[in-house]
Amino acid sequence: MSDQYDVTFIEQDERSAKFLVRGITPAFANGIRRAMIADVPTLSVDTVRVIENSSVMFDEQIALRLGLIPLTTPDDYRPEETVTLAIDVEGPATAYSGDLVSSDAKVQPAEEHVPIIDLKEGQRLELEADAELGYGKDHAKHQGGVAVGYRHLQRVELGDERGEFAEDDPEIIRGVIEDAGASETSRAAGDGGELVETASFDNDLGNRYPDRNVSVEDVPNAFVFDVETDGSMSVDDLVLSAVESLRTRADELEDAVQL
Repeated sequence: MSDQYDVTFIEQDERSAKFLVRGITPAFANGIRRAMIADVPTLSVDTVRVIENSSVMFDEQIALRLGLIPLTTPDDYRPEETVTLAIDVEGPATAYSGDLVSSDAKVQPAEEHVPIIDLKEGQRLELEADAELGYGKDHAKHQGGVAVGYRHLQRVELGDERGEFAEDDPEIIRGVIEDAGASETSRAAGDGGELVETASFDNDLGNRYPDRNVSVEDVPNAFVFDVETDGSMSVDDLVLSAVESLRTRADELEDAVQL
């Protein structure tokens, strides 16, 4: 990202993250969200060759389930490349995603315990499947970002003490707040305030400030993103790939305009 953007991670692990981005417009924030859902390619099963299926489920239903199993997606794959996965399970047993054997060690089911079908005595499932790169804008099975959202960062300013007979109605707020009244030193230095997750006080400002009046306002050009992936890639790779796709499209538009 450019130096004009300020990014602060609030929570982060391999598959999910919550982070604050300052210095972007609402349109750009929505562009990042859409790019994470639609413009980052992932591998997914596209073609299935059934060798034997003596289960109670049709081949097409098996193929649908295989297509919805997230696969780890290396960043060096290209649209024309495919990887083959095979499975051979005989009942009585449950065929799981972890039973799929990949032709590329870098491409594996993101979860090993996704059930495909429960096989009874004498039933067997044997097949091969080809996985290809695709985009979420073309099919939901290629959406690496399964839960992507954002909301304005909101600033809470402390006012006067509440009167003895002030109304005690809850003031519900969700997400992350910038507590501008919590640190006078930070505010004086121009650093904003402390970032606080609203879940820590059950989303009710009355629980955090029971004796004070408060005011809430949106912080201009500051957005808190919540991102979760399906395991096909890390949340870092998803976000960076989405931003890179926006940069590429902007460059293409600039070139087209100059013509």
